[in-house]
Amino acid sequence: MNQSSIPQTGKQNDRAQQDAARAAQDDREQARGEAPRGPLQTDRGTTTLEDTVVAKIAGIAAREVPGVYDMGNAARRAFNAVTDRIPNAQTNVTGGISVEKGETQTAIDVTVVVEYGASIVDVGNAIRRNIIEQVEGTTGLQVVEVNVNVADVHLPDEDAAKPASASSSADLH
Repeated sequence: MNQSSIPQTGKQNDRAQQDAARAAQDDREQARGEAPRGPLQTDRGTTTLEDTVVAKIAGIAAREVPGVYDMGNAARRAFNAVTDRIPNAQTNVTGGISVEKGETQTAIDVTVVVEYGASIVDVGNAIRRNIIEQVEGTTGLQVVEVNVNVADVHLPDEDAAKPASASSSADLH
């Protein structure tokens, strides 16, 4: 289906206009021999961001999406399960997030576990939309792509099995 035949929301239209204006500005700067500047580079100085800053914002944005049960691959989730039991341990919001960042653009890879019954297509699109909105709005970086990898589907009976086995092992001690 042609992208132009899909109705656009107001935010999507605004973003398209901003992208067009940014591209026109870049063309003018290149014509003058200047390097393209983003919102993080100004005449008065440059703001730099570490990859972990972008990863944290993306991780929080992905977790906000309904249908996302957990983040990361099996090894990451096992590690998080162990660290969650440590008192006063901080939650690792960057688990399941990989970031490639330049001066003005970033690409983000997300690995998630989706709840059974949720539409993987809808959850993936919502993750992509929320990450782009949050990262671009917070950092000023242009998100060129968000790749979503669904590593697993969480089944409802998995939750019911865990407390029963935990309580039976606790009774043995």
